[in-house]
Amino acid sequence: MNKIVRVIKLPTTIRGVTIPDPEGCYNVYINKNLSCEMQKEVLLHETAHIVNGDFCSNEPVSVLEERAKYENKAFRGNGGD
Repeated sequence: MNKIVRVIKLPTTIRGVTIPDPEGCYNVYINKNLSCEMQKEVLLHETAHIVNGDFCSNEPVSVLEERAKYENKAFRGNGGD
């Protein structure tokens, strides 16, 4: 998985977003106005979307987001509780 991470100014309502490109790279954009800790959380969340293959999924966004939240907790060692 090739991932390019950029910390940029985004609208305050957007913490982060990932956009796959035609070459197979995932471009992860993280809001620069977030704290360092929150930026790390967003990176883990966006990485969960990549690992889960969410960009090729037909599942509802709400399902994908819940799964990414669960995976994010697992990445941090909180077991998803």
